[in-house]
Amino acid sequence: MPQLVDVLHLGSPHVIGVYVLDGPEPALVDCGPAVCAEALEKGLQALGLPLQDVRHVILTHVHPDHAGAAGALVRCNPGLQVHVSDVGAPHLVDPTRLEQSARRLYGDEFDRIFGAIVPAPPENVHVLGDRILHLEVLPTPGHAWHHVSFLDSEGACYTGDVAACVLPPGRFLYPASAPPGIDLKAWEASLDAIEARRPSVLRLTHFGEVADPPAHLARTRERLREWAERVRNGATVDEFAAAAEDELQAEADGTAELYRQLPSFELSYAGLRRYLDKHVKREERS
Repeated sequence: MPQLVDVLHLGSPHVIGVYVLDGPEPALVDCGPAVCAEALEKGLQALGLPLQDVRHVILTHVHPDHAGAAGALVRCNPGLQVHVSDVGAPHLVDPTRLEQSARRLYGDEFDRIFGAIVPAPPENVHVLGDRILHLEVLPTPGHAWHHVSFLDSEGACYTGDVAACVLPPGRFLYPASAPPGIDLKAWEASLDAIEARRPSVLRLTHFGEVADPPAHLARTRERLREWAERVRNGATVDEFAAAAEDELQAEADGTAELYRQLPSFELSYAGLRRYLDKHVKREERS
């Protein structure tokens, strides 16, 4: 049975989790940001698994909150093999463009939220195929073009960010949509692809297990459509953020401050606005 290590992002529980897959070649699904590397190592030790015994890191995508610690972990454990999509692989070997893009979005907060992104040696980085260990690899673009999810033989689906974020005990479902890789049409298709596999549970990086996948996926679709419609109908960034804040307060159950550690509502507005503007331009050209 996989274990979930809470890496206590910025000292807070239930924000970022790393799934630990046991077996002859222990593996992690995502690894969190560099600022959480020490907490991850302590969490592994609490499970009786030294970092040096971990053989694989399997990434849903290369955003810093999911993959930022990968290079640092390889420095500590040179035998660690990192598996990622073909689009993501070059950004692990040379994270310069990835970091520059993230710094444009997060500004002076980048170092506090994520920490330094260390390059991973190219010999430790591998492009995902159809399977990795006992997991099926399912391309799930939408939150990011290079996003993938993983399905195990017992029906669990590791969804990264494509099935949104819910930080327990809160009920607020947040489909974080910061630019630049948001694609609503692809996102809907990815939710359909996950649902078609009839997973028994969803395992979210942000945060934990979801026991009713159909209901959760339906909520994700609904919120994405509602938020996109607000932007399409001309909501300003302030209006969009205020409406999202109202939803957060209604559903947070005391966890509102934890959600502040995820991309801001203003960034989600920017991602949706960028996608919709590009979509309109494509329609005009056709």
